Amino acid sequence: MPAATMFSKFKSSSTSAPPPNPYDTNPITQYFEIGKQIACAGPELVWKIHEGYRKTDMKECSIFVFEKRTAEKLHKPKRKDLVTEILRASVKQLERFRHPKILQIMHTVEESSETLSFATEPVIACLANVLAYQECAGTAPGPPSTGASQQMQNPSPANRPPHAKEYSFLDIELKYGILQITEALSFLHYSGQVIHRNVCPSSILITKKGTWKLAGFEFTERVNETDATDPVPCQSWSTRTSKMVQPNLDYMAPENQINSNCSILSDMFSLGMVICAIFNHGRPLIQSGNSPPAYIKQMETLDEAVHNILPRIPIPLQEATTRLLKKSPGARPTAQLLTLIKYFSDPAVQALQFLDVINMKDPTQKTHFYRSTLREVLPFVPRKLWWQHIWPNLQQEMRADEVLAAVLQPALTLVQESSNSEYEAIILPTFKTVFVAPKSIQATVALLENLHIILEKTPRDDIRTEVLPLLFNALESTTIQVQSAALVAVTNVYDYLDDITIKKMVLPKLKSVFEKNQSDLKIMGNVLQCVERTLDKLDKSQIIDEVLPLLLEVRLTDPDIIVRVVNIYRIMLCDKKYGLTVNTMATKVMPTLLPQTVNPSLNLEQFMILLEVLQEMLDQIDRQQRNKLKLDNLSLPSPDRHRPLRHQFSSDNMNVQQFNIPNLRIDQRKTSSAEDMARKNSTGSGALGSWWFGGSPSSPDSNFLRVVNAFPNRRLSDNTLMTPKIRIAPSCASSPGGTPGGGLPIRRHSSIGPQERRSSHTNLSPPTQQGFSARGSSGSSLSVPATSASYVGGSMPNTSSSVPFLLSSSMQSIRSRRTSTVLTSGPLGSGSGLLQQLGSGMILNTKNFKSVLEKVTKNRPRSSSLFSVYNDR
Repeated sequence: MPAATMFSKFKSSSTSAPPPNPYDTNPITQYFEIGKQIACAGPELVWKIHEGYRKTDMKECSIFVFEKRTAEKLHKPKRKDLVTEILRASVKQLERFRHPKILQIMHTVEESSETLSFATEPVIACLANVLAYQECAGTAPGPPSTGASQQMQNPSPANRPPHAKEYSFLDIELKYGILQITEALSFLHYSGQVIHRNVCPSSILITKKGTWKLAGFEFTERVNETDATDPVPCQSWSTRTSKMVQPNLDYMAPENQINSNCSILSDMFSLGMVICAIFNHGRPLIQSGNSPPAYIKQMETLDEAVHNILPRIPIPLQEATTRLLKKSPGARPTAQLLTLIKYFSDPAVQALQFLDVINMKDPTQKTHFYRSTLREVLPFVPRKLWWQHIWPNLQQEMRADEVLAAVLQPALTLVQESSNSEYEAIILPTFKTVFVAPKSIQATVALLENLHIILEKTPRDDIRTEVLPLLFNALESTTIQVQSAALVAVTNVYDYLDDITIKKMVLPKLKSVFEKNQSDLKIMGNVLQCVERTLDKLDKSQIIDEVLPLLLEVRLTDPDIIVRVVNIYRIMLCDKKYGLTVNTMATKVMPTLLPQTVNPSLNLEQFMILLEVLQEMLDQIDRQQRNKLKLDNLSLPSPDRHRPLRHQFSSDNMNVQQFNIPNLRIDQRKTSSAEDMARKNSTGSGALGSWWFGGSPSSPDSNFLRVVNAFPNRRLSDNTLMTPKIRIAPSCASSPGGTPGGGLPIRRHSSIGPQERRSSHTNLSPPTQQGFSARGSSGSSLSVPATSASYVGGSMPNTSSSVPFLLSSSMQSIRSRRTSTVLTSGPLGSGSGLLQQLGSGMILNTKNFKSVLEKVTKNRPRSSSLFSVYNDR
């Protein structure tokens, strides 16, 4: 609220017929607007303190006014003039001493026939006003104060003095206030070379920031030039002089009153009395009533009074207070020593102290303080002092561009910790000017990085008009740091942006930043992060037309960029509303991602993320294409789609339609020479015919070769020709009749009936048009001239892979059975394998037949019947 509006209320609150205002005649009214009275100060509280502001710049201030008519009760013109002269001189002295702990003068004293007046920095009261209120409230019984914020009962207005001011101190305020007065005395004693002589509550002003300032320079004396601690002569308190022109007797040092001398240590005694009054509900230890005899009497019991008050004083301050109130000046500590006690070693107090002298520091010192020190101690400073002491200093510093970036750090902390009402009333008006004012790169980056904190407290209307223009302008900046911070801000303030703002303002600016900074990995990463964050608020058409092309143009070289792109695709895979179709994945997205699977820069975690997204894309393509192909298959008119593709391993059990294997020709079985011979002799009554076959051609067993007549002890199974099973591999997996995944159909020799399914251990050579080549258990190669299956246009390789299952486990059982034949006993052990071949009918060639028989009968008596049969043949 403007100061003019604020103070206009004070004028309108007067009666309808106000008396003539004596202030109007004072020249100070030409420069300042005077408001209502808020406090009083000085000797006997003769200075009336009013609110006010300077007309030229509307700067707030306080106006001190002394009405000369208050001295008329002295009844002596000389005394009246003396009061005016002392007060006028005190203001001149105040102007002379410029120090952060001394009240600052804004305008020198102005005088009229009725008033004296001057302007200072804004104050709310003097310490005497606050202690008067505490004294009234402290009359109620209660426990002693422990140094924390004092809890008091509110006195009724009837019992409250007119100059009392309601104000409660926090412990840190008391600590910092005492330290400020101590430092002010140190400055006066050692730099100003003066003794104050009237250190009392009415000379201590409390500013609007909460700081304590020393004033009341009406009775100063020069220090001893040889030693400041040495006494100098001074006037003692006398009843013959008006109390308006004398120091406060209750706070005066004993040497001043008794010996009429003083030193800088006299001021330290007065400070000790002020400390006791603060912790004694505003009551001083000596209450003389302006009577020197009463003062002398109470001074004798001062040590006892100090002892009684010590429990109310903070422990770290007790020893110093005891020494300050020693009657002997030499036992008291100086102001310089007092500032070094442990009681004042508080980081929060030291930070507040630095703020008071911040204007005397250079930009480097200010930057360090705002960035580190103040931010660290803010949590330990009470909220009351945030707005009363810290924020006014920050507010002033934010006008200087050179330290704005540093000042924003604690200011943003206050924004974050403030309530909505505090932010809107105290902070936001200042920030509005910062948003639109020219700023350094560092200050702009600081605002953008913390923009989400500001938007959290800013009203919706102000966001659109005050804050978002800062963000959009930053996206168009030509500075990399500002653009990068703006991109981070978009991600942080996403929840505060509506859909229209993102579609029409944010996305186009993101594309512009992307196109201009494709080689900057940090910018690219921030752009992709913004795209990922704002994806939910974009239309499907915008994603397809603007986002997808942007993603496809990203250079996938850096692992972090790859992961960000993959994460965006992962989001788009979760919902069809993002418009990522199977066709787009297969033709555009996956071709850009697949090469990155062999990117050596990826670590294991990044590689797994990429692989998972690619697998998810493949799964979606697989599901959609399968469903599509199933629908296409159902639309075929041919019933062949219902034909089962699997069948049994054995061709004997296959009840399916006839099928053809490519490149395979099935011929009629050719008879062997032995079978031809048997047929020719089967009609005769020769011995060989009956011996060889043992049955008529029409017998069901006519296809079996037997030697039972020649070898009566031979088993039937040994006489049977066991043609091996032949597995025929299909030419391709899709050939009709094939058995995908289920093995190969079994081909049997035509001479073997379905009742006998013994496996053979004989390995087959590649089939030819003449027949198969068989190898027996003894390793001899046998020729089978008659075959039932042969390949056209080539021969099958003689490998275990091309003719599977030829060497089965049944070979071992066959070998074991063949060792039990009749020919294994006796001296024919070496030819047993040949006899087995003979008996089983495996040797079918006539020429070989003769040589076999000769080898068999070398060690055995000739069988005339056997060789006669051979010779006849």
